[in-house]
Amino acid sequence: MEVTLLIMAAGLGSRYGGGIKQLEPVGLNDEIIMDYSIHDAIEAGFNKIIFVIRKDIEADFKERIGDRVEAVCATKGVKVVYTFQDINDIPAEVPEGRTKPWGTGHAVLSAKEFIDGPFAVINADDYYGKTAFVQMFDWLSEPHEGNAISMAGFILKNTLSDNGAVTRGICAVEQGHTHATDVIETRNIVKTPNGAEANGVPLDPDYYVSMNFWGFPGQPPRYMKMLWDGFVNFFEIDVPANPMKSEYLLPVHIGGLLRKNKVSLKVLETPDTWFGVTYAEDKDYVKESFKALIDAGVYKEDLYSDL
Repeated sequence: MEVTLLIMAAGLGSRYGGGIKQLEPVGLNDEIIMDYSIHDAIEAGFNKIIFVIRKDIEADFKERIGDRVEAVCATKGVKVVYTFQDINDIPAEVPEGRTKPWGTGHAVLSAKEFIDGPFAVINADDYYGKTAFVQMFDWLSEPHEGNAISMAGFILKNTLSDNGAVTRGICAVEQGHTHATDVIETRNIVKTPNGAEANGVPLDPDYYVSMNFWGFPGQPPRYMKMLWDGFVNFFEIDVPANPMKSEYLLPVHIGGLLRKNKVSLKVLETPDTWFGVTYAEDKDYVKESFKALIDAGVYKEDLYSDL
């Protein structure tokens, strides 16, 4: 059975200052964060990788990571597919003057022709840790009835940046920590002496949060039709209200489905600490963090040599 990892790498990286932050080197041999996610996914058992990128970064992307990953995957029996997130690939007309991509929900829909079995979705510029990939692969490899989906559940305090605000999908988790009943996309979350806050409102630092690591089972996955139906609705309601900046985001869509009891969301709890290059100032910390993981034996200096 094919179990696919879809990597969303088409973001503009606006908070990072306009650069292609997904391609920034952070490893001892100039690996990027995505290398570590791909390594962990292959190690866990994923056997197909879909890169969702923009056409204008294709050459840079393949030179920086794509060609290297394809060479590794060719020796491991792992398929590699590219697809492009195109602002014009929508069920409506593009509003005049719109240049902003349509969001993570649209990124997943950009790969719909290549998805016919269970798959997971991650951001390109987030480090999730090995535990999350093992748990997600194991969950996707099992049969699931109904409209079950899953997410890697991180703890809020393990996902904050020292260099500015972040956006997280804060989860309402029922007793027992097994399933979420709601996901609220929350912006402007910052560290405080007591934990965290968003727009001046204190937040429990032990909240479960989504880091856009989602799992969708099924052959084909039932979620894809729900995602498409929501996209059509997005253009009927959200885009007319905010034609330049509205985004179709996975946490928002999934939160809406949860509130309507249309899906069940399994929380795959992970104790790992997230890190990523949200801001340019994060890069040194991320590089130091990967060096520490290598020194601790979590990864080889020659990253893919242990696969």
